[in-house]
Amino acid sequence: MEIKTADFVTSMADYGDFAGRGLPQIAVAGKSNVGKSSLINCLCRRSKLARTSSTPGKTRLINVFLLNGEEGFHLIDLPGYGVARVDKQEKARWGQMMQDYFARAQELRHVFCLVDIRHEPTEDDRQMNLFLRQTGIPFTVIATKADKISRGARQKQLAPICRALLVQPWEIICFSSED
Repeated sequence: MEIKTADFVTSMADYGDFAGRGLPQIAVAGKSNVGKSSLINCLCRRSKLARTSSTPGKTRLINVFLLNGEEGFHLIDLPGYGVARVDKQEKARWGQMMQDYFARAQELRHVFCLVDIRHEPTEDDRQMNLFLRQTGIPFTVIATKADKISRGARQKQLAPICRALLVQPWEIICFSSED
């Protein structure tokens, strides 16, 4: 599918109604600073559609983007989990925000589950994977930051990801926003 248009719709702390709700949704999930916003910008061919930062925890709300207009779908940018340098209360609020989203998003059709190719999946990554499996939500594992290692090292780095997330190497998409 070619993405022809991409527009920001809204940010929300609590998932609810928004303009155009009812279209199919694809959510982007992963730990803080894994490259969710960079993936969105690259897919949409817009360098500043989703805010990026080298500081973990930039996305603090559920961000909704409309792709390909009223005949298209919504891309949902979820807050990162894990290593963000915020207090425990804020992390708990993000976790509740994501739980509410998954419980209430009847339009959700797929989740892009991002992991950093350079590191083994964290316990939070494993929990997200388990949650998606248990709820039957279709997902694709995307190993980000592939430009940070050599092409030869990519296959070696995929092995621990496959073991931790119970997927096969051909089921993982290696991704780099740089190349």
